[in-house]
Amino acid sequence: MPAAPLSPQEIEEGLRELPGWSLDGDRLTRVYRLPSHIAAAAFTVHIAAVQDELNHHSDLTLGYNTVGIAVNSHDAGGKVTGKDLALAARIAAAAPGHGAE
Repeated sequence: MPAAPLSPQEIEEGLRELPGWSLDGDRLTRVYRLPSHIAAAAFTVHIAAVQDELNHHSDLTLGYNTVGIAVNSHDAGGKVTGKDLALAARIAAAAPGHGAE
């Protein structure tokens, strides 16, 4: 069963718990800066493992020392759902362990 899209108010409330994350169109986005390229690559692998665990995948962009994330729910017509906020929260929780800011 597809997840239901969140209302703008629900998204805003969820983003209050996710510093640095924002709504860009119909996607939650965040760019993390890391101490090195290897740290950024390791963080990307960690995110990929979380995505597989949740069976919910985002677009990841690996830069020299950055990782960009953009997430929405394809099964909800490309809208933001609770699954997106849950994935963002897991990524945010993992970030400090990689030295991500």
